[in-house]
Amino acid sequence: MSRERVTIEISGHVATVTLNRPEKHNALDLPMFEAIAAASAQLSAARGVRAVVLHGAGPSFCAGLDLGAALGATDEPSPLQRLHGPVPNLFQRCAYGWTMLPAPVIAAVHGNCLGGGLQIALGADLRIARSDARLSVMEVKWGLVPDMAITRTLPRLVGIDVAKELTFTARVVSGEEAWRLGLVTRLAEDPLAAAHELAAEIAGRSPDAVRAAKRLLEESWCAPGERTLALEAELQRSLIGTANQLAAAQAGLAGHPAEFADPE
Repeated sequence: MSRERVTIEISGHVATVTLNRPEKHNALDLPMFEAIAAASAQLSAARGVRAVVLHGAGPSFCAGLDLGAALGATDEPSPLQRLHGPVPNLFQRCAYGWTMLPAPVIAAVHGNCLGGGLQIALGADLRIARSDARLSVMEVKWGLVPDMAITRTLPRLVGIDVAKELTFTARVVSGEEAWRLGLVTRLAEDPLAAAHELAAEIAGRSPDAVRAAKRLLEESWCAPGERTLALEAELQRSLIGTANQLAAAQAGLAGHPAEFADPE
C-alpha cells in the first residue's frame, strides 16, 4: 500500500499538515496536488481547528514540481483543467486554498522550498524558516511562469521589483536572505517547533476574533478604502457582546486563560 501523500493530525485545536513524500523531497506530482488541495478543503470545514501548521516530512519542505512524473503523465488529467469555484485550477487550489482557510496557517520551511513548493508556502499566513533553507521562484528555469496563485501572494510580501527579479532569474535565496526580503516572517533553528509554539499561542485567543482578523486583512488588501473601513465596522459589530468576546475580555482583566466556544 502506498504511503498517504499528505497527513493531518489535530491536537489542542492545532492541525498539523505534513507533506509526506520525503524520499522525493515532497516533490509535486498529480496525487500530491490532489492530496494537498483535499487537505485544505477538509480543514476549511473542520470545527475546532484554530490554527494550522504546514510542513514537509524528511529533508525538505517541498522541492517543487516532479518533472519526471509530469513528463510521463500523458494519460492523466491536467491540473490546469478548469475547476468549479473561485480558484480556477488544481495548481492554484494547492496554494491559495491555505489563504482561504478561516484559521491562520503557519508554514515551517526547511531544506528545499522551490517553485510550486514556495508558492504553497506563500499561501500560508506566516512562514518560519531555517536560515539555511533554499527558496526560489524557479518556474522560468523550465520555460514557465509561476501560476499557483503567486499574483495574490508574492507582490504583497516584497516590492514589485524584488518580485520581478526573483521571478525573472529563478535564483535560489537562503532562508536568511528570504527573511531580509520579506519572503519569510521569521527564522528559527527548528521551524516546526517554532510554528507549533506560535500556533498554540494563536489557538489560545478567541477563534471568532482571529478568524475575523484574517478575513479583514485578506479582503482589505487592494480593496478601496470605503470597502475596507466598512468591513472593519461590520466585523467589529459582529464580535462585540458575543460569548467569546466577553470571555476574552473577562480573562484579560482577570489575567487567566479564557475558555472559548468553537465557531460553527
